[in-house]
Amino acid sequence: MSADFLRPPSWTPPNTEDVEALPVGKWWDAVRAAPTVGERALTTLGDQNGAVIQDKHGPLYWLIAVGSVESWRLRQVRVLTALADESTYLGVPPVSWTESPRTHWRVPLSVDHYLTDAWLLWEALAEADRAEYGSRPEGRQLCYRCHLPTDEPIPVDVEDGRGDVGKVTYACPPHAPLYSKRQPRSLTSAAALEHEGRPR
Repeated sequence: MSADFLRPPSWTPPNTEDVEALPVGKWWDAVRAAPTVGERALTTLGDQNGAVIQDKHGPLYWLIAVGSVESWRLRQVRVLTALADESTYLGVPPVSWTESPRTHWRVPLSVDHYLTDAWLLWEALAEADRAEYGSRPEGRQLCYRCHLPTDEPIPVDVEDGRGDVGKVTYACPPHAPLYSKRQPRSLTSAAALEHEGRPR
């Protein structure tokens, strides 16, 4: 990890009593990840994590250097940065809040944990994306639930009685939790299970 990411924080959360909405792009930018991919990335990075906030609803937020990245095409991941025409804020808990279930520092802010290297984080989140959702399909897909196109198609298992063998059904991020996650399976493993007489 470079010296830039190990330097002591140039700020500390100003509010010691409650979560405070602070502007993104002033001291740091942030990367938000849904728990499904965020937990995997957190484990993958290990000691290379900078400070990480976990919202009381589950999403994880890594602090990264201002302007280090604009956007990433990963499912369930958002880069929060200052925009020319609007302000973006992140709810930051007091530095002493390090336990759930409230919003807290999952990786506490410290001299050793401040900013996460953006590209190391991207690699960890991209690996988590592939592990959770399989290969990303080409182009936009329709959500099974709302029938609207989504740029973040998540493969899901749907019991619709049609029996479409080999057809992958997708849902958009808001509707994906309504279905069980479809585990990607290769043709060889599916054929082996059929040969052994086990359900696929």
